[in-house]
Amino acid sequence: MTHRSFQQEIDVVVQAVRDASALVLDVYASEFSVDLKDAREPVTLADRRSNELLCDRISRTFPADGIVAEESVPKDPGTLASMFRNERLWLIDPLDGTKEFIARNGEFAIMVGLAIGGRPALGIVATPANGDVWIGISGQSTTRIAADGSRADCRVSDIDEMADATLVVSRSHRSRALVDRIERLGVQRLLACGSVGIKASRIASRDADLYVYLHAPGGAKVWDGCGPEALVLGAGGTVTKVDGEPIDYASGALELTGGLLASNGRLHAKLLAHIQAG
Repeated sequence: MTHRSFQQEIDVVVQAVRDASALVLDVYASEFSVDLKDAREPVTLADRRSNELLCDRISRTFPADGIVAEESVPKDPGTLASMFRNERLWLIDPLDGTKEFIARNGEFAIMVGLAIGGRPALGIVATPANGDVWIGISGQSTTRIAADGSRADCRVSDIDEMADATLVVSRSHRSRALVDRIERLGVQRLLACGSVGIKASRIASRDADLYVYLHAPGGAKVWDGCGPEALVLGAGGTVTKVDGEPIDYASGALELTGGLLASNGRLHAKLLAHIQAG
């Protein structure tokens, strides 16, 4: 395997997510208003400010790359398709866990993923409430940088039995179909939290072993998957669709229609079997 450092990308994006975190926290401390993008999705000034900053920094430094960000998805289908045709594509969620942000429980994240040839190569996830920044290079490493600058290398757990595993679940989005499957998995411990990025960090740091997302219309998008997947892959874990195939972030589809299963790797075959059995 050829190891890639992505040092320039890391330097630029880590500083960008830190600056975006400061903007997000300014709004968090204020009496902010909440708008609805559609019937289901809330959006705040924090989402918009973070989106603008991240897109500006990345586009200025890497002008040849494609960018698809949650709050500025091109409305023209041709323009959007051209973004997905880029060999290097940045997928940005400027504030994942907006419902948690509104609830002021701290469980929200800024997520930036770089897909190369449709596969996640680099993921950077910031959690503004505690100042952590996570950097995942797929197949190589995942590192947590704490607010004080200390660094910790992350590796997934070696748990290989469902009865010993911890499943990380959404605090805000949990369907009946998912609850039914969870009950049949035989997992005894559930860890609830907001944001896909935070869930991925829990798997990367051995606090959890499994995560299941089953597609629902209007649900998770490519920017929810790319950065977090890189964190799990960098820490030695496995991520696939429900059918066991890898997620193609260059397919042109915004929604993760195939779902997303993340694990420590050792449990993945069992997880797939249970989920596919329905």
